[in-house]
Amino acid sequence: MEKILVVDDEQSMRDVLSIMLKRAGYTVTTASDGDEAIAHLGKEIFDLVITDLKMPKVGGLEVLKAVKASSPDTVVLVITAFASAESAVEAMKHGAYDYLTKPFQVDEVQLIIRNALERRRLSTENMLLKREMASQSSFAQIIGQSEAMQKVFDVVRKVADSKSNVLIFGESGTGKELVARAIHYNSARAPMPFVTVNCSAVPETLLESELFGHMKGSFTGAVSNKAGLFEVANGGTVFLDEIGDTSPATQVKLLRVIQEREFRRVGGTQDVKVDVRIIAATNKDLEKAVAEGTFREDLYYRLDVIPIVLPPLRLRTGDIPLLVQHFLDKFSRESGKPVPAITGEAMRALLAHEWRGNVRELENLIERVVAFSSGQPVTDEEIRGWLHRPMTQPQTYPTDLPEEGLDLEAMINSIEKELLLKALERANWVKKKAARLLKLNTRSFRYRLEKYAIKGGKD
Repeated sequence: MEKILVVDDEQSMRDVLSIMLKRAGYTVTTASDGDEAIAHLGKEIFDLVITDLKMPKVGGLEVLKAVKASSPDTVVLVITAFASAESAVEAMKHGAYDYLTKPFQVDEVQLIIRNALERRRLSTENMLLKREMASQSSFAQIIGQSEAMQKVFDVVRKVADSKSNVLIFGESGTGKELVARAIHYNSARAPMPFVTVNCSAVPETLLESELFGHMKGSFTGAVSNKAGLFEVANGGTVFLDEIGDTSPATQVKLLRVIQEREFRRVGGTQDVKVDVRIIAATNKDLEKAVAEGTFREDLYYRLDVIPIVLPPLRLRTGDIPLLVQHFLDKFSRESGKPVPAITGEAMRALLAHEWRGNVRELENLIERVVAFSSGQPVTDEEIRGWLHRPMTQPQTYPTDLPEEGLDLEAMINSIEKELLLKALERANWVKKKAARLLKLNTRSFRYRLEKYAIKGGKD
């Protein structure tokens, strides 16, 4: 339900607008002057503000500026009994959605408000779509015909329309997010947002703000009010990846959201009601974490209503040929290259591999195979070369200067490239994690990957 703030120094105008808007199903707050309006803006975020232009002390233009400073996405509608071209231009210049002159028709105002809020909804949806680009959200993206995966598909179909929370267990790279997406997009919540949060990738100091939002001035850098991802996902699904990495303080706040369906923004004083389904995922043994006191038992049982266990790739090797063909088609299509053939010996090498990085490791390998493909069938020697480089065939370097000398720059480059590849392998080709292993910032790490033409991996 959208929240609207009505600001006017005339009691009768506030009453008329308030009654009209409440009948239309909106939540309405009123303010009799600009100071009171700005005080409300410091406490909560509104979807739309309707403000009179001419008011004693603090006028509508100051209210408009305060709205845009604290919550840039909030729509502002300006009304006045003293219309002029200059005031209209000034209001529009500072971000007003529209400008109305008193007296006005109720039907006219209702239409403008509906259009304004629809524009805001579309803006939010566009933001979410950008987060979702390059991500297909159906069963078609979960490849597998093995018995273990068929059981997973069966559970997903049965629980998709349930309101219960889901906890997905599985090693890194097994496709936990794909399963979460399949649940959401096969449920009644499919038209609403699917929002992902990687709890291990967001610094603990920022995670609370990311999840629940914050009010302007609540901490250094909070220059405006910000809605959190739970608020953005209202009506839809929040996917909490790597839930086992959250701190005890964040766990307490998550428990409140699950129990009360409400939360409070960082620095806020108002409770925000939400209707979201929570799907969490972890690669950790949460029962062990509960026993060790690092994960709240009550939160664990609230999340673990419907458990789904994803098998590692080494326990469903029958799916490897399907996955290989899927990734060959995908990366060949993206690069504009013909789909390379895989020889029988090469496929046997793939089937025999341990796949510690699971499906993600296989995906990255096939991406490299396609990138270096010359159009000839891929041999087992090539596959084994990719599989065992560089971890089982480490290079050695001289510790003394040979008599004939050496190419120092070439050696340094070789060492650097090997360490980049080792870090990527250890991080399951997640770039941010690999960068942290090498104590590099993201920009420096990306520069080095480009320098050595190392492709593949996930951000």
